Parts: sequence; C-alpha cells; structure tokens
Amino acid sequence: MTIEQFSTKGRLADVGEGITADELQLAARNHGIPLEALRYDLTPPGLHYVLVHYDIPLTNAYEWRLTVGGCVEQPIDFGLTELRAMGRQTVRVTLECAGNGRANLDPRPISQPWLMEAVGTAEWTGVPLAALLEAAGIREDAVDVVFTGADHGVERGVEQDYQRGLSVAEALDSNALVAWEMNGMPLPPQHGYPLRLVVPGWYGMASVKWLRSIELVDKPFTGYQNAVAYRIRTEPDEAGTAVTRIEPRALLIPPGHPDFMSRHRFVPAGEVTLQGRAWSGWAPVDRVEISTNAGATWQDASLDASSNEDLAWRSFSYEWQATPGEHVLTVRAHDKSGRVQPIEAPWNRGGFANNTAQRLTVLVQ
Repeated sequence: MTIEQFSTKGRLADVGEGITADELQLAARNHGIPLEALRYDLTPPGLHYVLVHYDIPLTNAYEWRLTVGGCVEQPIDFGLTELRAMGRQTVRVTLECAGNGRANLDPRPISQPWLMEAVGTAEWTGVPLAALLEAAGIREDAVDVVFTGADHGVERGVEQDYQRGLSVAEALDSNALVAWEMNGMPLPPQHGYPLRLVVPGWYGMASVKWLRSIELVDKPFTGYQNAVAYRIRTEPDEAGTAVTRIEPRALLIPPGHPDFMSRHRFVPAGEVTLQGRAWSGWAPVDRVEISTNAGATWQDASLDASSNEDLAWRSFSYEWQATPGEHVLTVRAHDKSGRVQPIEAPWNRGGFANNTAQRLTVLVQ
C-alpha cells in the first residue's frame, strides 16, 4: 500500500453523518480551553488549546540548534545559550486555531472537530525574530522566510516536515518572537519545547513549534501548509485565499452551572454578571455587544481598560437582569479596523476562520 492509498483525503461529512473515529482520535489528542478557564487573564499551559499535526517530538534543550540560512549575508547557528545572550522580550499573545468553529458547520469538513474553544492567551518570552534575521543579514533577493519544525508526518498523501512561510515584510513587521518560555516557565512539550515561533495576530498555524530552522528563500514559499492546507475555498479545485490574521471573536464565560453531558447551563433569576473575552488579530477590540434574546436586540458590554498588548484578548462584562425561562445568549466583537464578528460566518471547505457568533442556551430558574 502506498502513502497516497493509506492517507486520509480531505472531504466533507455527508448529511447527518456523525463524528468519525478518525475525528474522535484527533479530538482526544488535541484539546480546547474549557470555557470557564476564560476567567484567567493568562491561560495556564495545561488549559491553553493544543493542536499537534503529527507527533510531539522528543527534544533536548541542551543539544538544540536553530539555523538561520538561505538568502542571508552570514548563515548563523544558535543554541539556546546564544539566543538568551541576545536579550529577552516578553509579549502577551492570544493564539487561536484557524479551524476553530469547524465542527459547527454544515456540511462539516472532516478534520479536527473544534467547536469554539481552540484559543488561549499566554506570555511568551524569547528573542524578536527581526533581531535574528538582522544578525544574519537579509539579502536583497530574499522574498519569503520559511520556518521548519521538528514534527514530521503525512498529510493528504504528502510526507513533510511541518513548515510555514511568511514574506520578509511580514516576518519583520509582525513582532514575531522566537520563544523559549510560556508564562515564565520553559515551554511544555506540547507547546513546542524547547523553541517555537510566536506570530502575534495570526492564526496558530503560523506559530511553528519545535523550531529548528529559518531559511530565507528567493521566491514565494509553496510548501503544503501554505499553498494547500490553510486556504479558504468554497470549491475543491480553486486556489483559494490564504488564511492569515485572526478574525474578531467574543466568547462568554458560561454563567451558572452545567448539566454534565449537554453542558446546558442553569442560572438563578435576578442580577447576573455576564463576562467574557474578545480579541482580533487585525486591530484592538473596541466594542462588544451582548444579546440575551437570540439576537433580537443588542446591548453594549463594558470593556476593561485597554492594555499595551493590543492583540491579546480583552475582558468585557454586562449586568443582566435574568428572568425565569430559557434564554439564548449571544455576543459579537468589533475591532478598530471596522471588522465586525458576523452572526453567521461564510462557509468554506476547510472550516477556517469561522468566527460565527457564540450562542449559549441557559435556563433561568
């Protein structure tokens, strides 16, 4: 049997088709944040969302080397000691998986079945990517920067290292970090130990984990994860558009207490403080709206004071006078670029950038 025959091809679920065994296996390996953990300003590493494309590689910080080469004046090879000697910077970043919300689509793309919990915010410490590129010297013929991780596998019949590319301008202007710490501690294995890329504002596929090489190339990078996987398409054979920055989203911390299986919420009548987080990778969030009647009417929530971490999530709250009966709570975010989270996002075959507004059903007792 060949790789092509054995590998799962991308497809859409049939009408009424339940979660497949392959999807269940992916969901058991990867996980989203429990929505009640949105209470934390910084997501504890064990609660931060995780997506691992292939295997978590066995790595050793003492032997790890990062190479910077290709279209540079002077190729450089770094160990962690040399990287730390270049100084350290800490940045608070909200990361979200590009497939967040995929499992809510109809028809559903067969892949990691995210609902809406594939997000987390952490403080990442490392050295600015721009400093490494400037140390190597960017040649005039450099077009893209290719990042290669140590994870290796097969996707839709293509054997590959996990690789992503940014243009030189994106790499220099994105405030990207080559990080070795998460929330003040060494990176956990599932989050890229000992070294990873963190690209603020971009969906998580750009933040390559277990980073081992950075190569500048003289033509646009056409590797699988750039040219095939992370593209927004409505038809199977179209080229599509690239998945890049995070679309605006707001999520409520579920109020009250849950039913074990359904997670349906039960809330006491009276004044209830609704709280949550909102973010966007395009510009800071400057407004959040809340509806307590399935979107029939909307009210502005109160936003916390803006911080210096403009692309990290921002907390919001709303005082709700809850009356007995069933209510559907909905939230949507606006950012300073003018983008508004839609009530229903456009469908696409990969289930990418689906920022459809959250709907949370509660029973007020």
